[in-house]
Amino acid sequence: MAEERREFQAEVAKLLSIVANALYSEKEVFLRELVSNASDACDKLRYAALTQPDLIEDDPAFKVLIGVDRKARTLSIKDNGIGMNRDDLVENLGTIARSGTGRFLEELAAQGRSSTDLALIGQFGVGFYAAFMVAERVEVVSRKAGETQAWKWLSDGAGAYTVGDAERAGRGTTVTLTLKADADEYLDEARIRTIVKKYSDHIAIPIVYEVGTSGTGTTLNTASALWTRPKKDITDDQYKEFYRHAGHLFDEPWLTLHARAEGKTEYTLLLFVPATRPLDIFDPDRKSRLKLYVKRVFITDDCEDLVPAYLRFLRGIVDAEDLPLNISRELLQNNPLVVTIRKALTKRVLGELAKKAEAEPEGYATFWQNFGAVLKEGVYEDPDQRDAILKLARFKSTQADAWTSLGDYLGRLKEGQNAIYYISGDDAAALKQSPQLEGFKAKGLEVLLLTDPIDEFWIAAVPEHEGKKFVSVTRGGVDLAKFQDATEGGAKPEATAPGDVAKLIALLKLNLGDKVKDVRTSARLTESPVCLVADEGDLDLHLERILKQHKRVDKVAARILEINARHALIKAMADAVAKEGAADALADAGQLLLDQALIVEGETLPDPAGFARRMSAFMARGLGSP
Repeated sequence: MAEERREFQAEVAKLLSIVANALYSEKEVFLRELVSNASDACDKLRYAALTQPDLIEDDPAFKVLIGVDRKARTLSIKDNGIGMNRDDLVENLGTIARSGTGRFLEELAAQGRSSTDLALIGQFGVGFYAAFMVAERVEVVSRKAGETQAWKWLSDGAGAYTVGDAERAGRGTTVTLTLKADADEYLDEARIRTIVKKYSDHIAIPIVYEVGTSGTGTTLNTASALWTRPKKDITDDQYKEFYRHAGHLFDEPWLTLHARAEGKTEYTLLLFVPATRPLDIFDPDRKSRLKLYVKRVFITDDCEDLVPAYLRFLRGIVDAEDLPLNISRELLQNNPLVVTIRKALTKRVLGELAKKAEAEPEGYATFWQNFGAVLKEGVYEDPDQRDAILKLARFKSTQADAWTSLGDYLGRLKEGQNAIYYISGDDAAALKQSPQLEGFKAKGLEVLLLTDPIDEFWIAAVPEHEGKKFVSVTRGGVDLAKFQDATEGGAKPEATAPGDVAKLIALLKLNLGDKVKDVRTSARLTESPVCLVADEGDLDLHLERILKQHKRVDKVAARILEINARHALIKAMADAVAKEGAADALADAGQLLLDQALIVEGETLPDPAGFARRMSAFMARGLGSP
């Protein structure tokens, strides 16, 4: 097939510019990324050869070769892994939308983060493009295992690439970099040796500095699986580099868990919790990123039963001894050994998180900020671990500036309080200003501020904790009368006379009709004139809003309108009820009260034009216009 010129996908072109021009302080990582890719290619072929041994019979010893040609100023990284055909080259090196590049670029702009943020770059599997930091041209020649035709991919990183026929003696991939003028250091064997030792010593296949084109030379790494070594022989730096290799991340792990389980089921795990939140953590697929090995042979990085979805922030490997080497990905589903590993792994991870929460509360607060919304999914999905996760949970509240646990909340209960009060919404700062909280603040009652969408679902599945019911403050049945005010003294405004309030309520019900479910006086309001609450049998206000946004409910239920009998506006309206023509005069006022309550709740007004007309008329009368 003739050589074909193709344009990079638009997002790839933008990303190439970022990687090639903005990462100079970390440019040595390009070699780590290329060696890591070569290692992954060998792992994939080793797995494929379990059922197709003929794929490797002519070359069974996996290795990565690094060679230089000083005269041509080229650096090459060769592997005898699974290789790529033409379609693979186009998909993997010319189009990477599937790895989230577009979202990555949007995130950079939205967060105002530097384009040199390596932690972001690494999250989307774009390490290959780091080659353009040091290379003016990159050539990839690859031959897929089991095929005879080789293919060449060539680009200068300027917006286009070519793909065409090539020749290669055996399977695998050769990446050849023609180095830039300022990258001579990467032609030096000692420099290459240092980089490999620093970043890639943990890789379990030999990384060889090739002499000429012999395919032999000096092995640069230890070439044994890191997780098989005794923990005392592994340095922190080696753990960090394995984390970056296995997790395709550039930050440092917040938690490292290396353990071996022995007994009926034997396995080794080397797990990490990232220090920063990966951008794909809320991807709808909710995929695990753990790699499964069997007797040090890579099997898959897509085993959904290996770890529950609410622990998908974990990176690392699990190496099982008792699974058959030729097990297929399909047979892994519901495999009893995998289920056993999953349960034990989950319990161990939650136990380690509990230890960190106690020993390092500040660091744990950062972890919770990053991954709490994900971990809380387990409260809803995993009844067996529900109590353990609730003990790990942290919340914002009306009385604590820092994160607080449910245990801390229970320790601050008021006398006679038999409920855990909460309010849910999109933003903690906005929730603190909610009129529904006024009465709770006056009584000194602490309220949890729930701002993650998952909160509405897990709390519906957990009616109580430690014998205390979860109660939403936006529901109408909350009884505040039994609690004394938190502060004594200070004159309170007098309430409107009961008879006048009753007349006003009757008129509001008449005027508002089925726009509200009921109108009644409020014990929760101290400063605001009105608020909306849900009836006991109806959906919570925030949950209904979420379901409406996702088109899961067609019609929003009418709410209860509560009025503050001590507020000057309500008093004025009550006084006006007895006057002639009150029904007409107060009709617009009643609708404005409802509109005000809707606005405070963040709802869209059903009749914005009518609201503007009514507000203009009231302003005109207040300013003395006829």
